[in-house]
Amino acid sequence: MTFTGHRRPRKDIRKRYFRLMLSCCVKSLTMQQEDDLRALENIVQFARALGVLFLILHIYWFCYGWLDGCGLTWTAFDRILLSLQQTTQLFSYPVTTKLCALLFLVLGCYGTKSVRNGKVSRRHIVAAVCLGLPLYFLNGPLLKLPAGIGLRAWSYVATLAAGYLCLLAAGVWLRRMMKQTLMDDPFNDENESFLQEEQCLANEYSVNLPTRYVYRGRQHEGWINVINPFRATLILGTPGSGKSYAVLNNYIRQHIEKGFSMLVYDYKFDDLTRIAYNHLLRHLDKYEVKPKFCVIDFDDPHRSNRCNPIDARFMEDISDAYESAYVTLLNLNKTWVDKQGDFFTDSAVILLAAIIWYLKIYDGGRYCTFPHAIEFLCQPLEKIFPILSSYPELENYLSPFVDAWKSNAQDQLQGQVASVKIPLSRMISPQLYWVLTGDDFTLDINNPEEPKILCLGNNPDRQSIYGAALGLYNSRLIRLINKKGKLKSSLIIDELPTIYMRGLDNLIATARSNKVSVCLGFQDFSQLERDYGEKEAKVIVNTVGNIFSGQVVGDTARTLSERFGKIVQLRESHSVSNENVTTSTNTQLDSLIPASKIATLTQGTFVGAVADNIDQPVRQKIFHAQIVVDSEKIGAETAAYVPIPEISSFIGEDGKDHMEEIIRENYYRVKTEVKDIIRQEIARIEKDPQLQKLLPGKK
Repeated sequence: MTFTGHRRPRKDIRKRYFRLMLSCCVKSLTMQQEDDLRALENIVQFARALGVLFLILHIYWFCYGWLDGCGLTWTAFDRILLSLQQTTQLFSYPVTTKLCALLFLVLGCYGTKSVRNGKVSRRHIVAAVCLGLPLYFLNGPLLKLPAGIGLRAWSYVATLAAGYLCLLAAGVWLRRMMKQTLMDDPFNDENESFLQEEQCLANEYSVNLPTRYVYRGRQHEGWINVINPFRATLILGTPGSGKSYAVLNNYIRQHIEKGFSMLVYDYKFDDLTRIAYNHLLRHLDKYEVKPKFCVIDFDDPHRSNRCNPIDARFMEDISDAYESAYVTLLNLNKTWVDKQGDFFTDSAVILLAAIIWYLKIYDGGRYCTFPHAIEFLCQPLEKIFPILSSYPELENYLSPFVDAWKSNAQDQLQGQVASVKIPLSRMISPQLYWVLTGDDFTLDINNPEEPKILCLGNNPDRQSIYGAALGLYNSRLIRLINKKGKLKSSLIIDELPTIYMRGLDNLIATARSNKVSVCLGFQDFSQLERDYGEKEAKVIVNTVGNIFSGQVVGDTARTLSERFGKIVQLRESHSVSNENVTTSTNTQLDSLIPASKIATLTQGTFVGAVADNIDQPVRQKIFHAQIVVDSEKIGAETAAYVPIPEISSFIGEDGKDHMEEIIRENYYRVKTEVKDIIRQEIARIEKDPQLQKLLPGKK
């Protein structure tokens, strides 16, 4: 017969065994701790008893006459004290036994846990000591008073006991304050401080920032070593947190000192431009080929170069035209970021891309500028569509527009065209036309034969207008510099959300091997998500290797706290009762830099992490420190800065400034050239029998 009853699995048995062993170990440790505490308590009580004993011996020896008169002396005890005196000279001076009693009093107070009054201040301790010491040590003259022996003895014993009790109370209170360390670190600064990199690790590309940080209550000197800036850098911080003064400016200075070609997007022109220009003047010797300093400033054409961002020489495919159109329109309409795939949005981009590519292939790209594209778009539809449709390269691009035009769907067609005309009309400006139609330099800033330091100036008051043109510059530049065999280059973009740069995420991910350093400054992640879209913003943030953060709040602070990880922290708790104080300690894994700390950072103090290289590892990558800036040195350099010189001169032969006339003449020249193009193209179509059908009224 077989037994079919329930059998407990071996795994469960092992678990019960381990639990039993663990509980036994815990009980054993607990019992051991209790025994140790009892032994310590016995030692404390013994020390206090010795202190009282020495006090009694003192009174017995120095008040012997009074005690003898009261019949409180013993002959055997007298012989013991006399023998002790002969051996140790303990009673030769009154202060000797007092000091012995005080010593054992101190030992007894050090181990005390008695708590009968939780509200103890330093004032109470000082008062008890100030009262107890004179009563305890300075009562000797009472034994020599011209009074009866009883009065002298009673006054001496009373003051001695009172002094002793005052010192006992002061000792107990002092020990109690030493034991209660719970509120010594209310913000948990001690647990959240950590050792940071204190060695300067430099190379030919690095950015090294001196720092000052606190660890275990002491101030230390350290370094933030961005030894691989090609893995991109994010600089976060609310306005006034010091991200430009402490970090961005250092990136500009140190990269110029190391011979980088550079793009600087200066949102508040000319704050960063002045630094770049003057620092370049002092370190031209760091470049093998002297770089050209270029500026784009729409507000002041005197201080601005001219550059055509859609130069036909650098447009290799119609996708380049599409990208230029996309970037421009998204900078003019930030809400379009979340409308990708929308009919009217895509129609606007496609129409503008087709016009740009048409200007590229017409007459060898002679008229391929953005002002020409705007003016071409402003021409009558019955002329635009036949011209564009006459080119096979554009036929597929324009089919939605041509179909609507041929089917007399005027409402749809007008809506499609208006979606691109209306935003572009904000860019119709003589000054913009002047800058965008020139050819002073090309956007390949890291060209070994012609390196450049390019500064793009914006104006917060005209951000929506200038941002479109500047975003076009940036996007075209990104495509040109991310190539093999170029110089090392640095992109410094302050206030990134004010412009839209298509392809920025791809640049961060791929440009490391091409020695392109990207440094992006903005206020927080929500700002980036608003203007770049949630998906693209996450890609940008997650692919960046170096990050600096000043004061930020909300989700940004929480995200950064999670990124910095956790650390084992020591926790101490106190339980206070009428008999004793119970102290327990444990370890806990908690945030290295909590979000609350990031939200309250002082100006100039940053948290973050850096990336390293295989051949140059950084032991401590995370930092929480104040970036040290030599304000006196920076102030002296700033005082010696020279203004940015005039780049373009409009002085005529008569010695007068003709800027307005020249700029307006260029504005009307663009308009005239576009009208001539339209007239010539219509004439060409009319002469071609195969193309005549494209014209209205022709079959």
